[in-house]
Amino acid sequence: MPPSIDHEAGVQTKDTLFFQEHTLSGRLFLPISTNQNQKLPLIIYIHGGAFCVQTPFSPTYYGHLASLVKNGNVLVVVIPYRKAPEHPLPIAYDDACDAVKWVASHVNRDGPETWINQHADFEKMFLVGDSAGANITHNVGIRFGLDEGLLGVKIAGMVLVHPFFGKSDDQRSKLLEFLFPTLEGTSDPRINPVGAGVDLRKLGFLSKILVCVAGADQKYKDRGVSYYEAVKNSGWGGVVEIVETEGEDHGFHLFNPYCDRAKRLTEQIVSFINQQS
Repeated sequence: MPPSIDHEAGVQTKDTLFFQEHTLSGRLFLPISTNQNQKLPLIIYIHGGAFCVQTPFSPTYYGHLASLVKNGNVLVVVIPYRKAPEHPLPIAYDDACDAVKWVASHVNRDGPETWINQHADFEKMFLVGDSAGANITHNVGIRFGLDEGLLGVKIAGMVLVHPFFGKSDDQRSKLLEFLFPTLEGTSDPRINPVGAGVDLRKLGFLSKILVCVAGADQKYKDRGVSYYEAVKNSGWGGVVEIVETEGEDHGFHLFNPYCDRAKRLTEQIVSFINQQS
């Protein structure tokens, strides 16, 4: 979808180049009602698509993100990453980390993107992702928690929607072998952060985490619940919450963003982001 001013949805969008070297561009969503220099919570969004499909400009994401922006009164930056198999994992993790750093480089209000300079509240910055994008979001969080960090910027929280995680007893995955040829089996912590014994206390720089699961998501619901329980029992000092949408399947809110349950999920995410820590 091209960028636009959508008066019916109450949002405006624009595209911006992140990295000339790889011609990687992302998309920004801003409420039309935003006043000049008004500061809004900043959501850095990482899209899903099994690491190999979808883009920041996909119609699949427009309805949900437009609702998130309008209802939450937030600025959303959908960041780009190169996709497998042409660019196999872990390239997506590296690109996402670089993209988050690019957004954070606007903290002094002198970055290349005007909307971020004018409207991003860097005291309320959140990482949000769905499915494979939620997997990337977790890995970005772990990486920043280990040693990379973000100078001058604090990530307030993280939202993982229907996260794409593996389990130790998974059968050999031909898809993952194709997308991630250097994967260290089903115990690889980048795919299986629970069974691999990852020290989730490394997420301690975050103050809160929300995990969203879908009740009819037979493959990934239990993995999201296990992740929530692992974080809760890890000794991490923040607040972790979980919400379940009963009767719905993986990614339902993207394919039917205006149904009642999708609206409810959006409200839950908005409430989590806007509540006082």
